[in-house]
Amino acid sequence: MFLAIVPAYNESDRVGSVVRSLLSYVDTVLVVDDGSTDTTAKIARQAGATVLSHRLNRGQGAALETGHAYARKIGATHVLHFDADGQFSVGDIIPAREAMKQAKADVVFGSRYATEKHNLRVPWTKRVLLRPIGKIVDRLFGGVHLSDAHNGFRILNKKALECIHLSHSGMAHASEVPALVKKYGLRYIEVPVSVTYHEYGQGVSGGIRVVRDLVLGKFSK
Repeated sequence: MFLAIVPAYNESDRVGSVVRSLLSYVDTVLVVDDGSTDTTAKIARQAGATVLSHRLNRGQGAALETGHAYARKIGATHVLHFDADGQFSVGDIIPAREAMKQAKADVVFGSRYATEKHNLRVPWTKRVLLRPIGKIVDRLFGGVHLSDAHNGFRILNKKALECIHLSHSGMAHASEVPALVKKYGLRYIEVPVSVTYHEYGQGVSGGIRVVRDLVLGKFSK
């Protein structure tokens, strides 16, 4: 079974279309409603998703681990991490799975920087300011070296799912995943993925909060 895990917090405007688009590519879409105060859960359910809800907003890492626990329980063979804000393209799923199969990989990481075409679509603030800082934080975590560790598009097979138990509730999970891949000797590849940035998407301040979570996550354990 191929399960898409979609962490969502107050994404009522876009989660429905994301769920509907995913249903053509996976067996089941699981939306983990992370304490939303809007109608995210209702809309996701109406669109055809299975929905699990956190009473409080716990963070994206916690939402993904709730999805992992569900995936292990139902015996999923592969899981896809996919954001609820409509930034990812479902057109990248099939090529990513084919590349995973060819490489006999346990984990696929999406990358905005894998090709020049994809790289140019990334706002300069992320390419020039936030990406180098993120790389420094990744070195602190001691994970595998990736061109885009903080990309939320990932595919894990069953072996990886059994090894990767996320303990960081916030955005620090983005560096925890590569660290666990290295710890357990999992095979991994990076594949190019497209990301569409919406007007309301996070700017520099949002990116700084991501880095803050990564640093605090590193030293709070």
